[in-house]
Amino acid sequence: MKGVQFLVAFVLLALASKLVSASDPSPLQDFCVAINDTKDGVFVNGKFCKDPKLATAEDFFLPGLNIPGNTSNQVGSMVTPANVQQIPGLNTLGISLVRIDYAPYGGLNPPHTHPRATEILVVVEGTLSLGFVTSNTDNRLFTKVLYPGDVFVFPEGMIHFQFNIGSTNAVAFAALSSQNPGVITIANAVFGSDPAINPDVLAKAFQLDQNIVKQLQSRFWWDNN
Repeated sequence: MKGVQFLVAFVLLALASKLVSASDPSPLQDFCVAINDTKDGVFVNGKFCKDPKLATAEDFFLPGLNIPGNTSNQVGSMVTPANVQQIPGLNTLGISLVRIDYAPYGGLNPPHTHPRATEILVVVEGTLSLGFVTSNTDNRLFTKVLYPGDVFVFPEGMIHFQFNIGSTNAVAFAALSSQNPGVITIANAVFGSDPAINPDVLAKAFQLDQNIVKQLQSRFWWDNN
């Protein structure tokens, strides 16, 4: 009986170790400031890292998130990121931030997904209708209208969006559980890929006439390139 218990415990530990190894590695030091010039790099943990002795306060600092983003574009929104690209000290720390500005009467952060992060968003100005859709086969929509001070969570990998339904500018800030969460905007990825996806594939997938698909591709390819 003890032998069976030992075997069960061993199997569970083996499975747990596989699950742990499938996630991103934890930091191996207090911090790891990203550096592009590898001649001064001493540790590797995702990116080459600056020698800790050479790190300064500027490596952990970014000004300007009080400045509104320019929403004069086709979707009427602007995302201003604060991730490892802007703040090198975020490397390996597993967190980042964005400011999102929305134009009045329909400013949209279009359906997109973050492949490496869960997002938690707080509205500081305006009124947003937002939501996310679960994976196949349920494809369940979770949606809510948010006002200043309200908070909403978008689980990692779920397609989500925000839409300004108010008559004034809207502003939100969001934290993401990765220093480099990535973003895939659905329409741009599908209709604006380079090279383009075969129109026959998209026509069948979306149940659209092939001419409509080609028209969409020409618009999104132009926007992306």
